[in-house]
Amino acid sequence: MKGFIDFIREQGVVGLAVGFILGGAVSKLVTALITDIINPVLGIILGLAGDLKSASFGVGAARFLYGDLINVFIDFVVVSLVVYFGVKIIGLDRLDKKKE
Repeated sequence: MKGFIDFIREQGVVGLAVGFILGGAVSKLVTALITDIINPVLGIILGLAGDLKSASFGVGAARFLYGDLINVFIDFVVVSLVVYFGVKIIGLDRLDKKKE
């Protein structure tokens, strides 16, 4: 059992697991925050009718939905920041043992 625990600590599995769990746990909250709060505000600022997700432009018959890409990017940045600061504040970055 000691060998297994040493393997987990040396390989950084704890940090990976924490990041995965926190990312999944906060994704719904972050998605709601972005969809319900940030996108409408950005839509007002940019002068778009509705929300940012529906922003697009057309070239001929094709429609390019750049608003959805911006929405996903904002979602990614917020989730990344929450996970990073969550791990730093809780101190989980110190659980992994440094290799000798």
